[in-house]
Amino acid sequence: MAEERSGSDPAREDQGPAVRALIAALHSSDGMERTEARRLLVRIGRPAVYALIAGLSSPSKRMRWEAAKALAEIGDPIAAPALVIALEDNEADIRWLAAEGLIALGRSGLAALLGALMGSDTSVWRREGAHHVLHDLARGELHDQLAPVLAALESVHPDSQVPQAALVALSSLQESAPSQARLGPSAPVTRK
Repeated sequence: MAEERSGSDPAREDQGPAVRALIAALHSSDGMERTEARRLLVRIGRPAVYALIAGLSSPSKRMRWEAAKALAEIGDPIAAPALVIALEDNEADIRWLAAEGLIALGRSGLAALLGALMGSDTSVWRREGAHHVLHDLARGELHDQLAPVLAALESVHPDSQVPQAALVALSSLQESAPSQARLGPSAPVTRK
């Protein structure tokens, strides 16, 4: 995912050698080292988020898995669009972690997810991941808004029904939210 760097956002600035070293440790063949690095990155939180988002695009399955796991634990809404893209990873366990991260974000991740479902190029993997996320989130207060999207995802022709259902759900959620910030980032979501 290409991110435009901006000098005005301190969270996007280089976080120095500590974050870089921890990110490098996520490639380690030593599971204990990776676990400790991930734990420390989660503790750092937002300052590590952009480096972890970049990790989701790594050719290394291990790095993508660690990045998805850390982002799910950090729970920063900035990661929502990247987690939506990760729903299309070639590895099922990474797709699962991305969905779990979106579930952890709750309402904050829905704008990115529903926005992605409104596109005409929604893959089967993205729809499966979205179903996982929406199924969990529809168990609570969001049931009325999300149930029609779930029904569309389960339909015989989801390609034709999901975009409209996602649009209606997103509009409904935006109307019920006191501010757009509550729904999280709504940046366009594109495939890797």
